[in-house]
Amino acid sequence: MAEADLDIVIRRLAKILIAAAKGRRDRYMSLAAKAKDKQNRERYRQIAKNAMLQGTDAAKRLEISADNAADSYARSVRNAAEDLPAKEPAKKTKT
Repeated sequence: MAEADLDIVIRRLAKILIAAAKGRRDRYMSLAAKAKDKQNRERYRQIAKNAMLQGTDAAKRLEISADNAADSYARSVRNAAEDLPAKEPAKKTKT
């Protein structure tokens, strides 16, 4: 991954974060299913909901960072290309 673009790495991290949030949500939902009373069941469901909301919000922020990194990279490449002196095409000589 050393040669991977920064935006690709950030997007992969966002996918990993979503998977972790789903795993955490599933764990709390299973605890809610095992709960003996209604109060604990609702508490675990709320924790699961909050875990998923926080995970998706963090992933959205990461995706925005990836977009910004991609835009910044494209802008820097474009600026570097403009700064290069224009090369004249080689003239053909008759032989």
